[in-house]
Amino acid sequence: MNDTKSAAYDVIVIGAGHNGLTCAAYLARAGLKVKVVERRRTVGGAAVTEEFHPGFRNSVCSYAVGLLNPKVVEDLGLYGHGLKIIERPLSHFVPLENGDYIKQFADPQRMQAEVARHSEKDAANLERFLANIERLADVLRSFVLETPPNAGGGLGDLWKLWKSGRRIHALSLDVQQDLADIFVLSGAEYLDRWFENDAVKALFAFDIIVGTLASPYMPGSAYILLHHSFGEIMGPSGAWGHAVGGMGAISDSIACAAEAAGADIEVSAPVAEVLVDGGRATGVRLKDGRTMRARSIAANVNPKLLALQLLDPEQLDPAFRLRMENWRCQSGTLRMNVALNELPNFTCIPGTNCQEHHTGGIMIGPSLAYYDQAYRDAVDHGWSRRPVVEILIPSTIDDSLAPEGQHVASLFCQHFKPELPGGRSWDDAREEAVEYVIDTITEFAPNFRDSIIATQILSPLDLEREFGLVGGDIFHGSLNANQLFSLRPALGYADYRMPVKGLYLCGSGAHPGGGVSGAPGHNAAREIICDF
Repeated sequence: MNDTKSAAYDVIVIGAGHNGLTCAAYLARAGLKVKVVERRRTVGGAAVTEEFHPGFRNSVCSYAVGLLNPKVVEDLGLYGHGLKIIERPLSHFVPLENGDYIKQFADPQRMQAEVARHSEKDAANLERFLANIERLADVLRSFVLETPPNAGGGLGDLWKLWKSGRRIHALSLDVQQDLADIFVLSGAEYLDRWFENDAVKALFAFDIIVGTLASPYMPGSAYILLHHSFGEIMGPSGAWGHAVGGMGAISDSIACAAEAAGADIEVSAPVAEVLVDGGRATGVRLKDGRTMRARSIAANVNPKLLALQLLDPEQLDPAFRLRMENWRCQSGTLRMNVALNELPNFTCIPGTNCQEHHTGGIMIGPSLAYYDQAYRDAVDHGWSRRPVVEILIPSTIDDSLAPEGQHVASLFCQHFKPELPGGRSWDDAREEAVEYVIDTITEFAPNFRDSIIATQILSPLDLEREFGLVGGDIFHGSLNANQLFSLRPALGYADYRMPVKGLYLCGSGAHPGGGVSGAPGHNAAREIICDF
């Protein structure tokens, strides 16, 4: 076996996305010699801010702060490294097809009154619904920074399994029942238990399918709602905020923390291969031909990419390789960034002056039936002809992103399949599909099309090529029940240790999954340090 003690580094981290940077920062703080290599020209991965048109900057991929873990922020001193997060003045705004609208407020009294405007019965159930989501999110929150027990592991894993089971057993029977239900029910079934009004259901529907190629009527989709509710960075659990300067400000602050601790970060350094000697990861070979040696490797990439592109097939157990071949990666996502000469003038609340509804997440998706049809369109045609779109206009609360009097908007659009029917390429279909996005928004805000100065379009194929998001999957693997906790990414490998000794997974393909949380990087670093 190669003598890893003579290696130039203790750990090489592949990928300077926020999780890779988080992992590197913790490792360097523990006194390890750490090298980070990043394929793109800048750090951040999918959490990055870039200028896409002269004078207009925006969060290119990920676009909202909600799941960033407070422990990571505190441990790494991110506020001291320039990070500033502000809460959205409004949570969500949904224009309806009947000319009305519904809003979601953080303030309980305003929220109660808004729901009552549509249904007194639903308003009476609202507090119990939100409390139920919160207590289930509390359960999930308690596991976020823990390493899942490994199937087939030793005494340590049996101890973890016992502790996990005891924690669940300590819950009341009704909470246990709700927890079991939310993992198997469809999002629509779950909302139907609480609400009767279509508009009220639509208010919560986006979090059922966000980043998931699924109908809200698909079994298991209720869990996605829970996954997006465990954040607490904004104080009120489940609230969402904005990083001043865009999502790149998060990555930049973590990079500063990592470098301050001694980590060496190199960009424009794509990895061609993980080197393995005697069954152990010993370094990486870059695409420019350079070789770097380390005692261990931490990969902040989709596990499918790691297994099928960066490792020699002979280094992997056939069963694990088959699991990675079948690893489900489908977000159904198309991302757009748009430069605007004026704010959208919605028919339901007219005006291009900055109003409360412009500062929240604007959801184009007025009913569960609309969401379902968007999915069915994608299955039949490759993309939705009336897509679900979340519009965020961060320049309404952060004037550093656009010239005075103008704005930038993030459009998170679904559903768009990674593989198009008839063998069509997204390179040929991109502009055609985007017309449906623009037309749909213009239905609700008639000035939208004419207000566009420039666009940046990222199809599922673009997301894969540019950011390594296989299948355009923003989570590094869908959040299905068979791809969570001890099953993420595979039974026997949920503890961040991959089948090759000395190789670790520190990205969103590991527990607890996707979202800009820093939790996978935090957890993987803990295991690496333990092994050292």
